[in-house]
Amino acid sequence: MKFIDEANIYVKAGNGGSGIVSFRREKYIPMGGPDGGDGGDGGSVYVVASGDLNTLSDFRHTRRFVAKKGARGQGKNCTGAKGEDVIITVPLGTVITTLEEGELIADVADINAEPVLIARGGFHGLGNTRYKSSTNRAPRQFSEGSEGEQFNLKLELKVIADVGLLGMPNAGKSTFIRSVSAARPKVADYPFTTLHPNLGVVSVSAHRSFVIADIPGLIEGAADGVGLGVQFLKHLQRTRLLLHIVDVLPLETDMSPVEAAQKILVELRRYDEDLYHKSRWLVLNKVDLFSEDERQAVCDEIVSGLDWNGPVYQISALNKQGVDALCNDIMLTLDSNEQAAL
Repeated sequence: MKFIDEANIYVKAGNGGSGIVSFRREKYIPMGGPDGGDGGDGGSVYVVASGDLNTLSDFRHTRRFVAKKGARGQGKNCTGAKGEDVIITVPLGTVITTLEEGELIADVADINAEPVLIARGGFHGLGNTRYKSSTNRAPRQFSEGSEGEQFNLKLELKVIADVGLLGMPNAGKSTFIRSVSAARPKVADYPFTTLHPNLGVVSVSAHRSFVIADIPGLIEGAADGVGLGVQFLKHLQRTRLLLHIVDVLPLETDMSPVEAAQKILVELRRYDEDLYHKSRWLVLNKVDLFSEDERQAVCDEIVSGLDWNGPVYQISALNKQGVDALCNDIMLTLDSNEQAAL
């Protein structure tokens, strides 16, 4: 199934029910006072997060969400029934904005949060009982309920993960996530194997784990909408750490590892300056393709060519060489950052 990470929907809260004009008409009380009840409030529209969803594909078919209007008031001071609410279930990490202005309505980032109100139901109208006074004993006034809010909204899914994998197609990101977690993304020898972000839980030890996201590979021009990359760069924004995976021996391209890595950095910076400055580690993959004598020289050349001064790791995702040490260091860093934030 194709990954759907954006959708447009229309939501309409219910209108408030109107009040009514009514008077008591009972045996022996032929001229009773006013007893018109208020209407019911209109139903509202809420969103709630679900950990069982990972796409917005359901919204391709269902785009309108309309809550029930409140019922009219009744005689004998009976209030009309409240309109039924509508609750929309979305994947965790969904950002909701107004379609025209881009105003943030909700950021559904907590699985345990209460439902978030996105369209408030209309207020109930008043029955004629409300208008009774010492000078107006038989009021015939009543009011209509107010209209419920309505919006055209944009839903945008941003994957929530601790660590994001960044790199060119075929850099080995899918193989890496398979080697360190139970996630099983499809792996094959052609560009854009990954059609949607895959989430994997990496368990370092008992009760110590982190979530890693495999983001589809980028190509030159991704920040301008070329290829699939622009659809997924936003998923890196929520991560706490980026792993820039570089193929040390790319076989299907004329680009050197340094050129390939630089193109990724250019696209990253063009898309989001803050994302470019996020904590990022260099992971040199497929080092098992070189002899021990050649390996260090090749890696040193890449690091020097990139003028890289951050953490560097040499791994082979295919045979899991060096991945345990990398994952342990990631866990220590995430734990350290979490303690520092307390």
